[in-house]
Parts: sequence; C-alpha cells; structure tokens
Amino acid sequence: MAQAIRQLVEDFLSTILFFVVYAVTGNLYAAVGIAIATGLAQVARLIVLRRPVGPMQWTSLGLVVVLGSGSILLQSPRLMMMKPSVVHLAIAAVMLRRGWMSRYLPPIVRQHVGDQIIVAAGYAWAALLASLGIANFFIALNCDFATWAWFISVGAVGAKLVAFGVQYAIFRALTRRGVVSLDLA
Repeated sequence: MAQAIRQLVEDFLSTILFFVVYAVTGNLYAAVGIAIATGLAQVARLIVLRRPVGPMQWTSLGLVVVLGSGSILLQSPRLMMMKPSVVHLAIAAVMLRRGWMSRYLPPIVRQHVGDQIIVAAGYAWAALLASLGIANFFIALNCDFATWAWFISVGAVGAKLVAFGVQYAIFRALTRRGVVSLDLA
C-alpha cells in the first residue's frame, strides 16, 4: 500500500505542486513554472539514476508542459486543472484489460478469490477512475479553483481510499473463508 501511495504521489507531484503554489500565491506563472520544473526534474532524476522512464512519467511531463503552456497562453488555470481528468481516463482505459488486477494481488488472494470477482473488481476500478476523470473535467471547467482543489485533494482521493478499503475487506473476507474451509476439510 505504501508503495502504491508513493507511486501516486510521484505521478501527481507536478499537479499537487501546481495546486499548492497557485492556492498560496494566486500566481499562475509561478504555479505552472514549478509544475513544469518538477516534471522535468522527475524525468531527469530517472535518467541520471539510469532507471527507465516509464510511459506514465513521459505522459505526465507531456501533459504538464502542454496544459501548463495552454494555461499561461489563456491566462487561466483551467487547462492545468484538467490534467487529472486525462490521467484518470487514461488509467481507466488501461484498467479495462481483463484481469489486470491479478498481478498486483498476493498469491493467497488469487488462490481464494474467484477470477470473476477479481475481474469485476478491476472493472469497478476502471469505472471509478473514469467517473472521477469526468467529474474533474466538469468541475475544472465550471467551478471555482477552491471547489476544484477540494474535489481533487479530498473527494477524488477519498473515493479511491474508500474503494480500496471496501475491496480489501471483501478480498480479506473471501480469502479467510477459503482458508477456513480448507482447514475444515
């Protein structure tokens, strides 16, 4: 779980810093500049460490540069505010691949939770992320910055945490039931 949270923070670091700088200063140029510099620094760090730069990092950097530049040209933070929508929708599309979740689950869960349930959970995650992406798009275009900031930092994160908790509880209960039934046999 800690690794997943760290990965999410890394993937959204430029957006998080954009949000913080813009909320504190109201300066669009500073917020976009910091977001772009952060994206460049993340990719440069991976290159210097001779680690592979994954598609998500390149995509994130591209989105920050394109949407950040557009935000500056239009003198509006709204394009930058749409970055989470693009990311959520892209990840949702990847999650539509049947069985994507299996490789992330421990063997005991894969052994005791049926494939149909795991596939359904994967599709549920895709639906959640697509819904969050669409909601963010609507909020970024139609609401003020404070509403968007609340949604992206509390609403979207909270929805993912609740979904993770529900999935964890269900998978744990099914795994325990499977282990107990084996013990009784």
